[in-house]
Amino acid sequence: MLEKWSSMSFDPDTISLPIGHFIGGELISNEGGIEMRRPSDGKVYAACPVGGVDIVGRAVESARAALTASNWGGVRPRERTKVLQAWADLIEAEAETLARIEALCSTRPVGQLVAGDIAVTAEQIRFFAEFADKESSDLVPTDDASLGMIVSEPYGVVGAITPWNFPISMAGWKLGPALAAGNAVVLKPSEMTPFSSVYMAQLADRAGLPAGLVNVVLGDGPTTGTALTGHPEIAKVSFTGSTRAGSAIMENVARTGVKPMTLELGGKSPQIVFADADLDKAATAIAGSVIFNAGQACVAGTRLIVERSVADRLTAAILERMKAVRPGPTWEEATHYSPIISERQRARVDGIVRAAVAAGGECLTGGHTIDNPGYFYEPTLIANVDQNNPAIIEEIFGPVLTVQTFETEEEALALSSHPVYGLASGLFTSDLSRTIRFARKLEAGTVWVNRYSRSRDHILPTGGYKRSGIGKDLGREAYLANRRTKSVLISL
Repeated sequence: MLEKWSSMSFDPDTISLPIGHFIGGELISNEGGIEMRRPSDGKVYAACPVGGVDIVGRAVESARAALTASNWGGVRPRERTKVLQAWADLIEAEAETLARIEALCSTRPVGQLVAGDIAVTAEQIRFFAEFADKESSDLVPTDDASLGMIVSEPYGVVGAITPWNFPISMAGWKLGPALAAGNAVVLKPSEMTPFSSVYMAQLADRAGLPAGLVNVVLGDGPTTGTALTGHPEIAKVSFTGSTRAGSAIMENVARTGVKPMTLELGGKSPQIVFADADLDKAATAIAGSVIFNAGQACVAGTRLIVERSVADRLTAAILERMKAVRPGPTWEEATHYSPIISERQRARVDGIVRAAVAAGGECLTGGHTIDNPGYFYEPTLIANVDQNNPAIIEEIFGPVLTVQTFETEEEALALSSHPVYGLASGLFTSDLSRTIRFARKLEAGTVWVNRYSRSRDHILPTGGYKRSGIGKDLGREAYLANRRTKSVLISL
């Protein structure tokens, strides 16, 4: 799709933003709010409104009214499919505008958005739309004098909260399955990257989704997020973000009622490399996993665990790739290396790196902020770390990779285990039997073998073990997580 435009680069000072809550099909402007700075140059560019209990209540009521008026959950399923497909078409048609809004506000380079995040989001919405008339209720075996059914229904109003690292993609993860399953949604994007989600909601309205079916409320977690997840009319919560924030949401829900939740939380994912692996392929995948979005991804493979006999060769290849990156502002098409989202987050990354070195780690490359406008940090590789090193324990959420070595499979498995996280893992080997053994034993919701990235096979669910979350996004599981079942037994 990039060929459609001669250049995706743009002047960030010329972009018009949809600043405000989107409720009932209308953009509601609010004065003031949270000061927002562009990650690429640190310049203040907007203020994010903070919706309180009143705004959240208004959005929830709008969603409930839209469900009633449109009978969205009860219409012919194929009609839901058609409208969602029209929305996906419009997202693709408006990819240039979406990409520029997101690149201005976030860490995502504009050149990666059109063919990457936005195209994939449209695909995923179409994928979930097709479930609407293909997943059904069941007749179940009973005795001859009765008829048993398991009836599937939507929940009603789903409250969704998305993180700042992939705003468009994460909005698609939440909105696609919830809407296809017949629900309405009140979405709260991160206060650091909210405006592309507002524009997506405006596109949903233009595509023909009933006004009020998709509402977006802006604000922070303590105020807006707490009001949303604790609202008594929110029937289900879906959240992607940190483990700490997920725990706070669970506590808030438990305090205000009981409702199902899907939580995709933090990770500290290992990448295990055996001597029989294709080392060049492994080096590209491993370096890419921490260079991509400057390591700001929950599934980033930040712990390299490599067989000792090939550790030096693999480390040298990774270092070469890390040193080749060139930072640039997200509004330039040629940029491939992202800034950190904020000065505060960059300081946190740097603090953990310094603590890791103080605890005995050896910084082989990086370890410093980049002297550019904006919040850039060098790709960093730290060796000589044990299981108690801060760089091993903490989810850094930055371009930081640690390296540890092993000699036996048992040692590799022991090093791969983390006391808190179990989101994803990577395995590089040409031994099929070893692959199957490790895939069974690794404590992670996703195991990638001889690669470290998602594909466009949207049928594969994603979610974590341990404190990396509960439930699944993507796949059939995400659609079913937005439906509830009741048992019906009829005497004949």
